[in-house]
Amino acid sequence: MSQRVFLTGAAGFIGFHTAKKLLARGDAVVGFDSVNDYYDPRLKRGRLAELSRLAETTGCDFTFVEADLAERAALDRVFATGAFDRVIHLAAQAGVRYSLENPESYVSSNLVGFANMLEVCRHAHVPHLTFASSSSVYGANRKVPFSEHDGVDHPIQLYAATKRSNELMAHAYSHLFSLPVTGLRFFTVYGPWGRPDMAYYSFAEKIMAGRPIALFNNGRHSRDFTFIDDIVEGVVRASDRIAPPSPSFDPARPDPATSSAPFRIFNIGNGRPVELKHYVEVLEKALGKRAIIELKPMQVGDIEDTLADVAEIETALDYRPTTTVEDGIAAFVDWYLAYRRKTG
Repeated sequence: MSQRVFLTGAAGFIGFHTAKKLLARGDAVVGFDSVNDYYDPRLKRGRLAELSRLAETTGCDFTFVEADLAERAALDRVFATGAFDRVIHLAAQAGVRYSLENPESYVSSNLVGFANMLEVCRHAHVPHLTFASSSSVYGANRKVPFSEHDGVDHPIQLYAATKRSNELMAHAYSHLFSLPVTGLRFFTVYGPWGRPDMAYYSFAEKIMAGRPIALFNNGRHSRDFTFIDDIVEGVVRASDRIAPPSPSFDPARPDPATSSAPFRIFNIGNGRPVELKHYVEVLEKALGKRAIIELKPMQVGDIEDTLADVAEIETALDYRPTTTVEDGIAAFVDWYLAYRRKTG
């Protein structure tokens, strides 16, 4: 049966692709986004135009609201239009290094905005809220692969701290008001229509322009690169399956991956780490052009390696990413070169 879904961050990278998948299967989607200028709003408008074209050609029901999550009244107006079967909350102030210079934007969007989202979902008795967390919550943890059973109490930048705060806030609401909630810790997402501030997109721009790219930690970083289609498959599967309480929760020995509330946390990653140097080599091959590489020391706030333990989501949702880095980069480059020709 089709659902009526409220989707925040609809003009963003993951939100756009999630909206496409929901519309393609016949769901009615109400999208919400501030379309801020953290990166070029023209890219965000382009995504929205694609969604409008999809809705028009397929007869899908897509409505878009441009507003700020920090404005509670804007959310109240959306929820006054009718009940939602699901809420997927992907909007947030993204970026690690940006948080060093603009902390107030993270407080407004990721904390105030998230609190507003929890409140409207609580009062509307939403059947299930699914929200975006981040692999950055693992912070100073050096035990890999990262598992939901691990502690995440040592964030090393503000973005990670706000995402961990979201998890704690959501758990409190789930416990107090029996609000079913699923949090998703995304691992390095990439693909077509991606964010220009992400490394792979920035690398492509600089390689094509003949400008040097900086590989921090002397290129020895490894990342759990996860293709956007695999991410979205996990988002939708998680949203469809309402979070239950964990029968294995033991209050005498509480496990971070379990809860007596209808609350759960999943990693969404590829489960296969790729060294940054190899990632650049795959990108060079797809672009047909060599990169000028500058090796740099480790940056403040960076995590050296990321790798997701995906056993929990695989067991609960029968979910397993399938896209190789080679196929994913090829898909990104096909889109990137076409978009570059179109926009100049």
